[in-house]
Amino acid sequence: MRWCVSVGAVLVAGTIVGGIAAPSPKSRFADTKPKVSSVNVELVIAVDVSYSMDMDELAIQREGYAQAIVSKHFLQALSAVPGSKVAVTYFEWSMSGDDKIIIPWRVIDGPESADAVAAEIMKTPVRRGSSTSISGAINFALQLFEENPYRGLRRVIDISGDGPNNDGAPVTGARDAALEKGIIINGLPIMMKEPSLSTTDIENLDLYYEDCVIGGPGAFIMTIKDREKFQEAIRTKLVREVAGLTPESGIVPAAEKEPRVPCLIGENKSQERGRR
Repeated sequence: MRWCVSVGAVLVAGTIVGGIAAPSPKSRFADTKPKVSSVNVELVIAVDVSYSMDMDELAIQREGYAQAIVSKHFLQALSAVPGSKVAVTYFEWSMSGDDKIIIPWRVIDGPESADAVAAEIMKTPVRRGSSTSISGAINFALQLFEENPYRGLRRVIDISGDGPNNDGAPVTGARDAALEKGIIINGLPIMMKEPSLSTTDIENLDLYYEDCVIGGPGAFIMTIKDREKFQEAIRTKLVREVAGLTPESGIVPAAEKEPRVPCLIGENKSQERGRR
């Protein structure tokens, strides 16, 4: 089952913590990473910095992740299971090949380590890229998992974006490669602007993310349509990912039926613009 969470339905921290299921005693990845430190979750935060994001949005997005990591809701979810730890890496992406690691793999196990990661996020200057390659971001995330010195009970890619894939390989191939490795992809579609005819923006970005980008057991999106709700949405999303509220199950296909939005819509729009 796939989940779509609205910001208006933000989960109360006490409810989240109360509903956390204890992690299974054996990791699905136990045999692939011998002799490494164990964590509950391996979390890759992949943040869109393509040119369609204005500088104000980029700053709000960066601050949103930093504040989410040090929030009481996040720390309560983390501490709900004794000995809980999360391995996190944070990178920014735009066109294919433009991936910049802001935070190499770090373990968050309490307020002190959370503060250190948040401070490291905020001290890096905000930048802007060009095109939007969601497939490139997912493929880069897969490389980061291979390099991660920590072994997790779950592997999650948290990917944000304000437009469809319009550069690099088709997004569905990268998504499927991640699902085959047992990795969950969650989405944060940003829909704060009206789509412009002069860009590759689309109206139903949330449906595009649901049918073409996310996948895995319990995969979900949180849609941001209100600038004031940006930080709240990021916090709620990270809490859900760390808490692992949905049970382990077989891999859920990202698109169980014909996509409601064509998965090549970004590429097609980009080609149309080039012919003008």
